[in-house]
Amino acid sequence: MTSVRAGRRRVDWGALADAARAALGRAYAPYSKFRVGAALLGDSGTVHVGFNVENVSYGLSMCAERTAVYAALIAGERKFRALAIATDSPNPISPCGACRQVLAEFCSDLPVLLVPLRGRPRRYTLKALFPAAFFDFPGAPRRTRR
Repeated sequence: MTSVRAGRRRVDWGALADAARAALGRAYAPYSKFRVGAALLGDSGTVHVGFNVENVSYGLSMCAERTAVYAALIAGERKFRALAIATDSPNPISPCGACRQVLAEFCSDLPVLLVPLRGRPRRYTLKALFPAAFFDFPGAPRRTRR
């Protein structure tokens, strides 16, 4: 999970997709053989990458999207501009529910690019992928949606 510096300009979707593909190559997926790479563009312009890490006890595995978020948080980044997710699948694959919830904690309307092995990438917003994120519960402090 490394970070690469990028300028404070428009999102370079090609570069973000390339960073996600590079991370995909480092995924540890000996059980499912389903590799995923993620590249998360921070508001600072830094690209934080992550990949899935499996464990024989599947519940202990971690998705690429969350490893990218956690790498960003470790680096001190808390605001994000875009996310690219690359997989070995011939079709675009969207994040799981746990990853959507973690991403929504920081940026509920994050642009997300889904990059398949072959074929055309698809762009969505996190809000479109996850319209009913969990934000409120009885006794929770009031907060503004991110």
